[in-house]
Amino acid sequence: MIDLNARPSFRAHYQSGETMSKIPTETESSGRRHGGRYIYEELRKQILTLQLKPGAPLDEVSLAAQFGLSRSPVRDALARLISEGLVTILPNRTTLVTPFEIEEFPKYVSAIDLIQRAVTRLAAIHRTEADLVRIRKADDVYMQAVASGDFNAMSETNKQLHMTIAQAANNPYFLGYYERLLGEGQRLLHLHFDFTVSSKSPTKLGRDHADIIDAIARKDADAAEALAHEHTMLFQRRFLDYMRQNMTEGMAVA
Repeated sequence: MIDLNARPSFRAHYQSGETMSKIPTETESSGRRHGGRYIYEELRKQILTLQLKPGAPLDEVSLAAQFGLSRSPVRDALARLISEGLVTILPNRTTLVTPFEIEEFPKYVSAIDLIQRAVTRLAAIHRTEADLVRIRKADDVYMQAVASGDFNAMSETNKQLHMTIAQAANNPYFLGYYERLLGEGQRLLHLHFDFTVSSKSPTKLGRDHADIIDAIARKDADAAEALAHEHTMLFQRRFLDYMRQNMTEGMAVA
């Protein structure tokens, strides 16, 4: 099996010894919450930018020592990353960065394509003027990230734009699953952003979402769905172009 590690150029718990009678002060509780948030944000950034490779082990004790905090905020951060699909716990309780096998990519594309078409279609049907303002603002923020060349900001603002469209769909049953799929795809998105803005890419990033937003503005559900599908296929082509140019000889991508 080929996973992303194969590519050559990728860069209310108590600590042991504490007694049940100890009640954390307001300052201690606040520190734990902020500590957990910091660990979450830092680990998430390292996972999405592939500083932490797919399959890399994550040990509570080592992470607590690394961040200079107790294991409780580490646990909280890992639990949040698990809920987003970025971290996995194996049956033997080993915790690791969620692996991504290249041969699973078509299944991922199928899943994101179906739900992206659905939420974009529903957004065109149900969006309000306030929704449209929020969508256009989110697209402007994404384009600012593109102009900055910050790949992490680009993947974060791209996700936020798509979630803003999904919120306009007015169907909360889609939101959690869609957000999880977008989160899982951010590592791949980071790679294809890296490739697309480089001189090796045959295409350049632009207002990739403009036609989708125009269709939503017109309340043209058929066009919005078709454009959402085209958008997913563009992502697929860009990522496969990246893989063809960066995988070692003999690791062909169909």
